[in-house]
Amino acid sequence: MKKVFLIVGLVIIIVSTPVFSGSTKSKKADNQNCFRSVEVVTVPSVTEMRNDIMVPFTGNSYVGFKEALGFKESRNRYDIVNRLGYLGKYQFGKSTLRRLKVYNTENFLNNPEQQERAFKALCSLNKYILRKDIRRSVGNKINGVLITESGILAAAHLGGAGNVKKFLRSSGDTNFSDANGTSIRYYMKKFSGFDVSSIEADKNPLI
Repeated sequence: MKKVFLIVGLVIIIVSTPVFSGSTKSKKADNQNCFRSVEVVTVPSVTEMRNDIMVPFTGNSYVGFKEALGFKESRNRYDIVNRLGYLGKYQFGKSTLRRLKVYNTENFLNNPEQQERAFKALCSLNKYILRKDIRRSVGNKINGVLITESGILAAAHLGGAGNVKKFLRSSGDTNFSDANGTSIRYYMKKFSGFDVSSIEADKNPLI
């Protein structure tokens, strides 16, 4: 009987040894997996922050310029009219539209393509009116603001080319603000550094 028990015991030990060994390896492997380092992947954002303006990532080209300005003006809404009667994505005043020979404001609000053409035409006109000031002022600092061509065009969109001339020629002492309290200096700073060289100065731009 002793021999029988001894043989049975040895058989049990031999059979169960690989099982326990495999189980130990498996647990060890599981523990290693638990502590495996995880690679963090950074997903590019679809937006960028230019100072306090969150806009779709469109870079520093003319497209980036117009999208940033449109976002600031209306959150890029073509159909909006604000409380003061300014219209569309770029918040055109009716007098400015008449200067560009746009008379049907209802059609204008429903025509994104016309709004884009009108914005580029106004930039071309302002670039022509301010051509001498652009040559004299770009690269200088006024009240701590680096003057750039895109900043000048954005400020002209806000307050008109005449008020931009006054700002530049007074070294910032004459600083026009709109009805919401937004100043030319603010736009000069916020929209600086875009490449707007593709905009041609034109005395009589067509839409």
